[in-house]
Amino acid sequence: MTRIDKNPGSGPLAVEVRGLVKHYGETKALDGVDLDVREGTVLGVLGPNGAGKTTLVRCLSTLIVPDAGTARVAGYDVVAQPRQLRRTIGLTGQYASVDEKLSGWENLYMIGRLLDLSRRDARQRADEMLERFSLTEAAARPAMQYSGGMRRRLDLAASMIGRPAVLYLDEPTTGLDPRTRNEVWDEVQRMVAEGVTVLLTTQYMEEAEQLASELTVIDRGKVIANGKVDDLKARVGGRTLRVRPVDPSVVPGMARALAEAGLDGVSGTQAVPDEGALLVPILSDEQLTAVVGLLAARGYAVADLGTYLPSLDEVFLAITGHKTADAELPPVTDAPEEVAA
Repeated sequence: MTRIDKNPGSGPLAVEVRGLVKHYGETKALDGVDLDVREGTVLGVLGPNGAGKTTLVRCLSTLIVPDAGTARVAGYDVVAQPRQLRRTIGLTGQYASVDEKLSGWENLYMIGRLLDLSRRDARQRADEMLERFSLTEAAARPAMQYSGGMRRRLDLAASMIGRPAVLYLDEPTTGLDPRTRNEVWDEVQRMVAEGVTVLLTTQYMEEAEQLASELTVIDRGKVIANGKVDDLKARVGGRTLRVRPVDPSVVPGMARALAEAGLDGVSGTQAVPDEGALLVPILSDEQLTAVVGLLAARGYAVADLGTYLPSLDEVFLAITGHKTADAELPPVTDAPEEVAA
């Protein structure tokens, strides 16, 4: 599996958004969104249903016009230069957008021609994409006969026909089985390795952690957190030390010893006798050293110990106050589209 650089540094920006606003009636789908995506990286955009993720993608892909704010993608203004921008971007939405009556090859050839490729180049590019996405054997079959995973791969292939500099993936693996999801992840990682910049919206924490270099969390149309995955985890809860003694029955005694020594962290030590382990909130390296030293001095035989950061699910819950599947706003994904001129 190709690995994505998780430390993108301070390279040039492929996407730059400032103060983006979009209303649907009285609902503010976007309420002053700012975000940056650096070239050749993946920005994961997380948020519950109705948070504004799809509206953001539609604005940045020129499908709708924002009410206020500015956005530049690949050097083009999304409002003032929509035609130029469309030649540099690709989009895979939540649902496959291919023509089910056409074959896989015909879908890709048609899109190539719509992008002004010559007949020869469109044929060649269609053949390349079918091979790359393991669809060559199904090239002549109507898309309606494809499985859900094959349609999703065809959709991704279609979004790559024009060799986009920036690719929008709006919840690209929704409804896919784990194996097909992994195949899509592999393709996204390959694209990024080739220099494509990706803006990924998702509700799958594992997907965001697997693919994203940085994360932006949106809720009620506002950006409420952003940063690298590990930075957000550290911000929410810091590290936790998990100590599993050889004798599980000593876990309560270990907890008392740490509490008496004042080494149990601000929120207190959590003993977990059922799992035969002790979880200790760690606020500093000095505390970690002191905890391990005390347990050794008291003669507790340890079978295993290690530190870990909170899961991305825990981070999201702590930041937003609810889970990604909770709908806090009326869905805005079906709002009327305003196509930029």
